[in-house]
Amino acid sequence: MYAAFFRGSKQAILIRAGVLIAVIAVLDWRTVDEIPLRILYLLPMLMVGNVLEPLPLMAVATLCTWLSESFDGFAWTVRAGISRDLLYFVAYFGAGLFVREVNRNRITVQRQIEEIERQSEARREAEEQLKILVESSPAAIFTADAQGCVLMANEAAHRMLSVPSGGLPGRVLQRYLPSLRNVSGPDVPQQFFRTVMQARGQREDGESFLADICFSTYRTGAGTRLAAMVLDASEEFRTHEVSGLHQLLAGSRIAIGAVSHEIRNISGAVAAVHQNLAREGVLAGNRDFEALGNLITALERIANLNLHSSSNPATDIDLTALLDELRIVIAPMLDEGDITSRWKTEPSLPLVWADRPSLMQVFLNLVTNSVRVLSTRDNRLLSVTARTEGNRILVEFADNGGGVANPERLFRPFQDGAQSSGLGLYLSRAFLRSFGGEIRYLALPDGACFIVNLQVAA
Repeated sequence: MYAAFFRGSKQAILIRAGVLIAVIAVLDWRTVDEIPLRILYLLPMLMVGNVLEPLPLMAVATLCTWLSESFDGFAWTVRAGISRDLLYFVAYFGAGLFVREVNRNRITVQRQIEEIERQSEARREAEEQLKILVESSPAAIFTADAQGCVLMANEAAHRMLSVPSGGLPGRVLQRYLPSLRNVSGPDVPQQFFRTVMQARGQREDGESFLADICFSTYRTGAGTRLAAMVLDASEEFRTHEVSGLHQLLAGSRIAIGAVSHEIRNISGAVAAVHQNLAREGVLAGNRDFEALGNLITALERIANLNLHSSSNPATDIDLTALLDELRIVIAPMLDEGDITSRWKTEPSLPLVWADRPSLMQVFLNLVTNSVRVLSTRDNRLLSVTARTEGNRILVEFADNGGGVANPERLFRPFQDGAQSSGLGLYLSRAFLRSFGGEIRYLALPDGACFIVNLQVAA
C-alpha cells in the first residue's frame, strides 16, 4: 500500500503530494505550539522527487520551508530565522534530490538488466542455432586447444574418422590429421592462420583418405584455439582421376584410329605399287621384294585393328550450369590474355544429351584455340552464345582473330602447320559425335565462329 502511494502518473503523484502538503500545513497550524509536524514535509518531498526536475523540486522545497516557518512556534529573526529556514530547505530539497537520483539509478540499472537479459537471450538463441548448424553440417567440424587436444567435434567428424559418437573430445587431433601438427602446439610461434589446404587424413581403423581442410587459429582467455572444417575429398579425387583416365583412353583410341587411317591410306598406295611390279614380273623371285610384300600385309593388318571407341555414358546435362563452370575455369586465361568476353545464354535452356567431361573438353579446346589466335590481335573479343534452334541446342564460340586460312582442312588429324598435334578439332568432333552432337565452322568478316550442335535430352 505504501509503495502504491508513491506510484502512478506524474499528475496523480503531484496531486497526492499537494493534498498531503495541505493536510500537514493544516495540522501544523492547528497544533502549532503542541506537536511540531514540519518533519512530515519530507514525505511529500519524497513523492515529488520521483517525478520532478531539480528546479521544480526546489520550488516545492521552498514552499515546504515557508509553511514550516509560518506555523512553528519560534520567533523569526534574521540570524536565527535564516539559519533555520536554510536547514529546512536543505533537508527538504536534499530528500527530494536524493529520491530523484535513486530513482534515476534504479531506472538505469533496470534498463541495463533488461539489456543484459536481452543480449543473453540473443546469445542463447545464437548458440542454439550454431549448435544445430554444427551438428547438422555434413562437414566435419573440430575445435582444439594449443596442444591439439580436441575440445568439440560434431557427428560428421565422428563418422568421418570412424570414432564412436562422443569419443573424439580429449583425443589428439594430429593423430587423424597429421598436417595440423605444424599449425598448433606449444613449440609453434604465436601466429594466427586462416587458410585452406588439402592433406592426407587417417581414420581410427588406419584407413587413409584425402581431406580438404579449412582451418583458423584464434586466441581466448584460456589460450590459443584451433577451429577446423574438414571434407572427405577421396571420392571426388577418385572420380576426377578415373574420369581423366577415361578421357585419356578415349582420346588415345581416337588418335590411334586417325593414325591407323593414315597408315591404311599409305599402305594401300604402296600395296598397289607392289602389285603392279609383281604383275610385270621384273622382280619375280627377289626375296627382298617378297619380304616387302609381307611387310605391307603386316602393316595393313596392324592398321585395320578394330579399336572400339569408348566414351563415358551420355546423360542429361544442364548446359547453363556447364557454361557457368566453363566461365569460371577460363576466367584466369581471359584475364591474362586481356580478352573481353561476352556471354549470352537463352533463358530456360532445356537439358542436352551429352557426356559432361567430354563436352567440357570440347568447349575448353575451342576457347584455347581462340585465345591462341587472339594473342596477336589488339582488340580481343570472345563471344559465347547458347540458343535453341528447333529440337537442337546451338553453342557458338566466335572471336575476331582473323578466321581460318584453309577451312576445308579443319577437323583433319595431323595437319601441316598446326601449332600443336593438330588433333584438337578432330577429337572434339569425335567426342561430339559419340553422343549425337556435331560441330561446324562459320567464317566471319573479321574472325571465326565454331558452332556446337547438341541434341536436346528426351
